[in-house]
Amino acid sequence: MKNEAEERVAKFYSEKGWEVVDGLTKDAILYEDFRENAIDYVIKCRKRVQNYIPESGGENILDVGSGAVQFQEYQDYSKDFKKRWCNDLSQKGLDEAEKRIGDHGVFLHGSFFDLNLEPDFFDCAISLHCIYHMDKDKQEEAVRKMIRVTKPGHRVIIVYANPRTLIFYFKVPFKILKKVIGLFRKNKPREEVDLYYYVHPVGWWKRFKDVADVKLVPWRSFRSDDQKKIIPNSEFGKKIFETLYQWEDRFPGFFVRFFEYPMIILTKK
Repeated sequence: MKNEAEERVAKFYSEKGWEVVDGLTKDAILYEDFRENAIDYVIKCRKRVQNYIPESGGENILDVGSGAVQFQEYQDYSKDFKKRWCNDLSQKGLDEAEKRIGDHGVFLHGSFFDLNLEPDFFDCAISLHCIYHMDKDKQEEAVRKMIRVTKPGHRVIIVYANPRTLIFYFKVPFKILKKVIGLFRKNKPREEVDLYYYVHPVGWWKRFKDVADVKLVPWRSFRSDDQKKIIPNSEFGKKIFETLYQWEDRFPGFFVRFFEYPMIILTKK
């Protein structure tokens, strides 16, 4: 049975999120940066997940909130596994995923909380940009279930977000100013996306140390909308992305603490 958070997510992705326009999903159009200067950086960030997926592969990999598995890098996560178990609230997303991975996939429609999965079954589990769309009081339950169904010594890999980044504090006065200006000026309405979203602080992940070794590394530094505003679409912008990627790898603790998207690697005890 879906709760309010799941109802909102299911509605968006069933009606709009996985609609394909000119080869791109609505989700990608809203949340990704396809500019020429950014694409190499974006692809390399997606490939970071692969660094923690077992090179030897295995029988089964679980993908919670798989959606359409829309990018080639996402598809590659399961290339060394016999089966990729895709779970999503949107049947449309799973239909798109099936077009991409075909018989390689097992497609499970519905709430992750309702799935009857065998403990210690999966050789790896992943979840990208999904957990923070779950009810804040059920996110821990979801993560613990992912750990429970993964084999001991194997990894659960989650791309999450950080609620208190440096750019968050930088943007606060501008948001206040924008609201004040909006009181006196009629602005063009923006498209509203009714997605539930709640992010726990970085330190929240320590609670899983009782069942897993916990490691946090950078996945990417900025939300796409901020990235587009801050870094120009030019050769200079491309150099910035190259340097940013190097710094993320060199100073992982700093970027996990102060920037947008950490990747959490939970190795089951």
